Amino acid sequence: MRTSPLLASLLGATFMVAGVATTHAAEGVFYDPSNVGSTAGKTTGYELFRTIGCPGRQLLDGPCPVPAPVDSDGDGVIDGKDKCPNTPAGRKVNTDGCELDSDGDGVVDANDKCPNTPAGRKVNTDGCELDSDGDGVVDALDKCPGTPAGRKVNADGCELDSDGDGVVDANDKCPGTPAGRKVNADGCELDSDGDGIVDGADKCPTVFAKTADGCPVPLVLHGVNFDNNEAVLRLDGYPILDEAVKGLKVWGDVNVEVAGHTDSVGTDEHNMDLSQRRAEAVRAYLIGKGISAERLVAKGYGESQPVADNDTEAGRFKNRRVELSPVK
Repeated sequence: MRTSPLLASLLGATFMVAGVATTHAAEGVFYDPSNVGSTAGKTTGYELFRTIGCPGRQLLDGPCPVPAPVDSDGDGVIDGKDKCPNTPAGRKVNTDGCELDSDGDGVVDANDKCPNTPAGRKVNTDGCELDSDGDGVVDALDKCPGTPAGRKVNADGCELDSDGDGVVDANDKCPGTPAGRKVNADGCELDSDGDGIVDGADKCPTVFAKTADGCPVPLVLHGVNFDNNEAVLRLDGYPILDEAVKGLKVWGDVNVEVAGHTDSVGTDEHNMDLSQRRAEAVRAYLIGKGISAERLVAKGYGESQPVADNDTEAGRFKNRRVELSPVK
């Protein structure tokens, strides 16, 4: 019988394909039809090759059944597309077959004990933010890192300073310091002159004085008196004033009021002027003995502060006096 060229070509092709199929069948390998470059994802002639490439099938036989996709870890993503094989059973995964990490902290949701961590925060293996000093305030919010263990802290992670004196409670040996007082490293108020009265309550903080207000009692210049209606110092008062100079030097740099007084003889106006002149006379003497003029303030009180009875000459003599007292 004479064979046409067309028929010969078809038979040749058939025998070639059959040979390929026989080879596949012999090797037990099924043809892989995938083609990522194709819009259908399969090679051209997929159905044809699915038939002839199946072991034991002829050209006109029915197609081989397509094997079901394998999903070894059962997460819903077939093995060929699963970038995270061996996902534990029941875990939720994304389209790549990898477990979800909703807050993006690097710990998958199933293991994350602190979901919804803000972006960029450092976390531990439980997905919880780091708290390096263990004070209950996470590092990202802790304004005082490195707090010693067991210390109480505020919302910023800083130790408590209940009285606001700048010394934290754990180191404060004098808790409850009044607001605004100056304290030492132990949180205790300063006592600059060492008289036992803290500076905040000491009206003369630079002068040692064991008195209620921390100030020396007024220094009455007993024996420094004046003749009636006079503002000139008597000679018998000089030794007393010299002793007063020594006392003022012990007082340190505290300012001093030189207070002049009179008896009740004369008008109020006259006595006020006279007492002022007496105070200024004593002030001038003290300045001449080396007391700084800036420390001394002369002030007359007239007859308003008597220390004795103005009805007797002896009493009036005592009232004509000058006193020294710290300026509070």
